[in-house]
Formats: sequence, structure tokens, C-alpha cells
Amino acid sequence: MRVSWDDDDIDDGPVPRWFQISERLRLALEKGEFVRGDALPSETALTRRFGVSRTTARSALDHLESAGLIERRSGRGSIVLPPKVDQPLNLLTSFGEDMRARGLRPGYRDVRTAVVRAGAEVAAALGIETRTSVLRVDRLHLADDDPIAVSTSYLAPAVVPPDRPTDDAVLSASLYRWLEHERGVRIAGGSEVIESEVADAETAAALEVPVGAPLLVARRTARDPDGTPVEYAVRRYRADRYRYRIELSRP
Repeated sequence: MRVSWDDDDIDDGPVPRWFQISERLRLALEKGEFVRGDALPSETALTRRFGVSRTTARSALDHLESAGLIERRSGRGSIVLPPKVDQPLNLLTSFGEDMRARGLRPGYRDVRTAVVRAGAEVAAALGIETRTSVLRVDRLHLADDDPIAVSTSYLAPAVVPPDRPTDDAVLSASLYRWLEHERGVRIAGGSEVIESEVADAETAAALEVPVGAPLLVARRTARDPDGTPVEYAVRRYRADRYRYRIELSRP
């Protein structure tokens, strides 16, 4: 018989009551008792069901919100958010590969290509002279049709001459797949630096978040099997939808 989140009473033991309620709801989310867009039980409902104070019920919901599982919305209650995308730090994958591995449907919107002069940062990453012409690709990345990241990629001119492929050509597949199929270039490795940032007005509008919302910024240099730089990319993720994970071992 399936056990629901509210089938049993909570204990009066050493574990705080707010934490017991929070864990009940978290497990219910994992089991699919509540899904994206659902409203969790209100503070009043939790107070009545478990005989706790309103402060205890509020603490349980606050804990879920701080974990990025729900969002407290005025007039609507505690709304279940989409799960965060979990990206291992030791794997270099395209956005499309990343999403499909997690059962999400990748998509791209607002794709723009342009020939630009490489600035110092781009030139250093690609091993070229400053002001060298390079192809820049700007895209909005979607996960199940929801905006999750904006990116700007600069492609090395030795690999992709800046002759501006049509936007449709880049839009039709992941950029790495396009490089491999159309240019015969395979991304084999690279390096990435991850930082935090807050969303400016343009990025906030694209990602549908408030101005000043936290972002994860990944700056990646991708290389071919010979170690030649192919792409320098700056990708800005919604911090409420994306996180990085690294496996650690003790020497």
C-alpha cells in the first residue's frame, strides 16, 4: 500500500518537527505526489494536520524554498518548481546531450550569428590575435520549452571560417553536433571556469527572471582531440534551475 506524506503523525523526538514535515513533503515531491505547478499544503493546513505552530509550518516550507524545490507566491501559496538540472563537473557535454541525459527536451530560440572581431579574452582562449574575425553564435537555451540559459559562443576561424552559416543551420541541432557533422570537428575536451553573477535587464528578460536574480556563469574553452581550441563559450544559467556536481575522492 502506498504511504502518503500525511498518513502518519510526526514524532516528538530529537528531530525538529519543522524538519520532519519538510522531509515528508520533500519525499512526496520525489515520489510524484506533487508535481510541477502544484501548490503544497498551506501553513494553515500543515498546522491543523500535525498540531504544530504556524511558525513551525512556515519553517518547513521555508526550508523547501531555500532548497529550490518550491516558490512562495503571494495569493497562490507554495508552488512546486521544475527540478534542477544536475551537471557533473567532470563531463564535457553539449547542452542537448546534457538535457536529454536528464529526460528533458532541449531547444533553442533567438539564435543569432554574426562575424565579430575577437577581444582580448576571446583571442587568448582561442589562441589567435586580437581583432581576428570570428563567428559568434548567440542562443537562448530551453529545457522542456522553459528558458534555462543564454549563451554566446565564439568559434575558432581555423576550424569554422567566419562565413556566417545561416541561423537555421545552427538552430537545427546542438552546436557540437553541427560542428561534427558539418565541419568534421569533434569536441574531445576542454576547461571551464564557473562563477556567480546577477542578471542584468537583458538577461533577466530572456530567462524570465527578475533583474538581479542569481546566475551561474560558465566560461568554457572546448578543444578537439589534438588540443586545438575550437570554441570559447560564455553560458549564463538560471541558478534556480541548474547546478553543478563533482565527485570527490580522498587520496
